[in-house]
Amino acid sequence: MLTLVVGLALFLGAHSIRIVAPGWRDRMVARLGAGGWKAVYSIVSIAGFLLIIYGYAQARLEPVVLYVPPVGLRHLTALLMVPVFPLLLAAYLPGRIQSTVKHPMLAATKLWAFSHLLANGMLADLLLFGGLLAWAVFDRISVGKRPAAAPARGPAPSLRNDVIAVVAGLVIYVVFVKWAHLHLFGVPPIS
Repeated sequence: MLTLVVGLALFLGAHSIRIVAPGWRDRMVARLGAGGWKAVYSIVSIAGFLLIIYGYAQARLEPVVLYVPPVGLRHLTALLMVPVFPLLLAAYLPGRIQSTVKHPMLAATKLWAFSHLLANGMLADLLLFGGLLAWAVFDRISVGKRPAAAPARGPAPSLRNDVIAVVAGLVIYVVFVKWAHLHLFGVPPIS
């Protein structure tokens, strides 16, 4: 369990620097350069992510049951997961989804984490999904308090991007439900 906690601390800590210490972050970017800062940030994030994966797998070997969710919540989880992959893709594909939701990656993270809390009742689940849900809520609140950033350069928003996000996101969802979730995590999403 300690490995999972350390992984979460590293991963969420790196992703929280802009929230809790923006001045320090700016000084580090100035000191290391944008590329150097991104390298350090990426290494810490990847290390945290790998520790989360390993720690969660280890914690599942000796589960600590906090609650046993009703079987029906798995179906609700499956329903809540439908927009997650389209939202993730919309974060990178400018369109009406991105402009309406504002921060589709955070919305996807919140939906994913919340829905998984409904269907899983182990201590490791609460740490992983609850931690990511709390972080995503905290980050979304902090984004609303930051000064507006200059519009990013890139492709113009388009309906085509929304269609790509929805269609590709639903295809990814089906692949996860039918195959990937079981093969990657050892758990069928709907049994």
